[in-house]
Amino acid sequence: MVLLENKVAVITGGTRGLGLGIAQTYAAAGAAVVIAGRSKSTLDTAIAELEANGARAAGTTCDVSDLEQVEALGAFAVETFGKIDIWVNNAGLSAPYGPTTAIPASAFMRVVNTNIVGVYNGSMVALRHMLPNRSGKLINLVGRGSNDRDGVKFQNAYASSKAWGRSFTLSLARENEDSGVGIFAFNPGLVDTDMLRQVEVVPGFEERVKPLETVMRLWANEPDLPAQKALWLASSATDGKSGLLVNVLTGQRVMGGLLREALRRITGKPAPDMSLDIRTLAPERQQS
Repeated sequence: MVLLENKVAVITGGTRGLGLGIAQTYAAAGAAVVIAGRSKSTLDTAIAELEANGARAAGTTCDVSDLEQVEALGAFAVETFGKIDIWVNNAGLSAPYGPTTAIPASAFMRVVNTNIVGVYNGSMVALRHMLPNRSGKLINLVGRGSNDRDGVKFQNAYASSKAWGRSFTLSLARENEDSGVGIFAFNPGLVDTDMLRQVEVVPGFEERVKPLETVMRLWANEPDLPAQKALWLASSATDGKSGLLVNVLTGQRVMGGLLREALRRITGKPAPDMSLDIRTLAPERQQS
């Protein structure tokens, strides 16, 4: 069964990492995919990779914080493939790790503009196309912070943006519960990508991020696994189930990671390389 046959999917931040993984998975399931990213060279490389694997793929550069560019992305998808059935707001950024008062305002606002304004823009454009047809799937990516009631210290920009994304998405779902459009919040868990491994930190906080290497060894996944869950969300399996908050890192997976690590240590098997590229924030970039 081809789950997404004759469907058209738009994926922001779709040129690498999880976004590209979702595009590849959707294409393999029969969908035509439209990917967007800021870099023309990265976009061209991703499209070439998709097409080399037999995908119907197209893309355009897009800064998701700019509503006009997101509207142009939607128009491009319709012009290229005739419609939009699925929209995945995957584009996301993180800020340097450290106290909020030490993070440059420009870095904090880049996260806000991408993770909050970008999700808002993408959602509004997607719904303009989907609501009149009373069909479609809107999937907004959330993450660390979306399930943390007490907040996440030293990751305030990213975590608070994801908490906003959860509330925004589930509120949209409630507002449009009888529309025929499925609206979902999707937490892919830890995904082993460049964004996760390349960590910028406030001076003096370098050692505080080192435990992330252990956390990654326990629970990080390659993009393929969460991409399969994103495929399930986009398929007919979720028809009539709008408003779901789906987490890849379930209790079962938490226990599975702990058991695998225990077995690795018992057998003496070498640990996989989960080293981080830790970059210290230049002093001149810190808040005064």
